Amino acid sequence: MALIGQKYIVPSMKYIGTDNFNHEQVPRVGILLTNLGTPQAPEKRALRAYLKEFLSDPRVVEVPRLLWWFILHGIILNIRPARSAASYRSVWTERGSPLLFHTQDQTDALRKTMTQQFGDRVIVEFAMRYGTPSIRDVLQGMLQHGVRKLLVLPLYPQYSGATTGSTFDALAADFTHRRWLPELRFVSHYHDHPAYISAVADSIRTYRAEHGSANLLLFSYHGVPQRYLDEGDPYHCECLKTSRLVAENLGLKEADYMTTFQSRFGREEWLKPYTDVTLKELPGQGVKAVQVICPGFAADCLETLEELAVENRDYFLAAGGEHYQYIPCLNSAPDHIAALASIANDHLAGWLDREKTRPN
Repeated sequence: MALIGQKYIVPSMKYIGTDNFNHEQVPRVGILLTNLGTPQAPEKRALRAYLKEFLSDPRVVEVPRLLWWFILHGIILNIRPARSAASYRSVWTERGSPLLFHTQDQTDALRKTMTQQFGDRVIVEFAMRYGTPSIRDVLQGMLQHGVRKLLVLPLYPQYSGATTGSTFDALAADFTHRRWLPELRFVSHYHDHPAYISAVADSIRTYRAEHGSANLLLFSYHGVPQRYLDEGDPYHCECLKTSRLVAENLGLKEADYMTTFQSRFGREEWLKPYTDVTLKELPGQGVKAVQVICPGFAADCLETLEELAVENRDYFLAAGGEHYQYIPCLNSAPDHIAALASIANDHLAGWLDREKTRPN
């Protein structure tokens, strides 16, 4: 936008419309689940494309853009794709990427639940912040099918600018190119939602009923730089609250559980205590059996299945630990789907009631 004299001159822009639009189309409510994303294949080329998009996001890496461009293109994208591809191959299945198929299963299950409640007035889809299916493509399809009220539910229980904030950035950027914007509601966090807390706690109870307990329950969350907390990001506080509420639900004492942070990247200080360092130290403190769960991940993925269930297990056992058990993410468990439906219904309040009585 340029300012000439006292008038604003707005550059011309071609807006995205909908094919074969019909003004008599029945309006619908859309629920869009989003998650981080995954490469299309566990191969170097696919990882390079995925990492380029992911690490180019200024929310993910807060480094001056020009400097970061040289680091990313000159070093990281020439080294990391091959290493990451090997890690992804270790968790890849016949259905493909665990994060992708778990998110698909969650979407299918939530769609079934919402259809039972509201019929075809609600459309449920999912998109990935990076990679495919993209927010732009999925949103276009939803608008084509009559979505005029949109609830976006990022599958990040605890808010962080690098995840939830970035998702909103992508959504807002997409909206700048659309002719008709839907009414929007955006779930920024659900770290203390009673249904979510109960689902996490019940998953631990179920696991322990079959496998027994341990000396310590470790809540491991994806880390972020300490600087984010210092500058006001609530992520750290929300992680601690989730751990506390789940522990209270289980009737645990403070000595029975611990919160740590995994997946550091770069040289600056990140949130502590670090998961890997902690697991190396615990056996020397007399903790020989641990159970680990990741309440910040809605679905199992590389960070849980490879980094936590395998790599960190090896650290613990090599340091003298005897029993290490990873408790899976909620994935598409019925309690999790019920929790997502409860969260969605809280935020849909009033929309479907009005739509039910409004004439076409």
